[in-house]
Amino acid sequence: MIETLTRIPVVHYSNLKGRTGYSIKIDNQEIALFKVSNGGVYALENRSPHPKGGVLSEGMVSGDYVYCPVYDWKISLVDGRVQAPDEGQVKTFKVEIKEDIVFIIV
Repeated sequence: MIETLTRIPVVHYSNLKGRTGYSIKIDNQEIALFKVSNGGVYALENRSPHPKGGVLSEGMVSGDYVYCPVYDWKISLVDGRVQAPDEGQVKTFKVEIKEDIVFIIV
């Protein structure tokens, strides 16, 4: 089976503020985009894995983690895993930056 990947330009890197989440909609997917303090950019599914969790783009960013704004679950921006003692995972998306343009690969 051949999988097709699409590079979608979403924002100018220079316009992203550090430690701030952005909500982006691509087709029917809500994606949270974050720029962390070391300049890295990450993209995650924009929904906490908690059944009543919040929108991750509204969460607090610390290091390579975002905190669910409703239940304070700590979620890795790198791999989407919820940190113990809680459990769960959100989908992550590959990000590329080229000539000041941030692309999300879907």
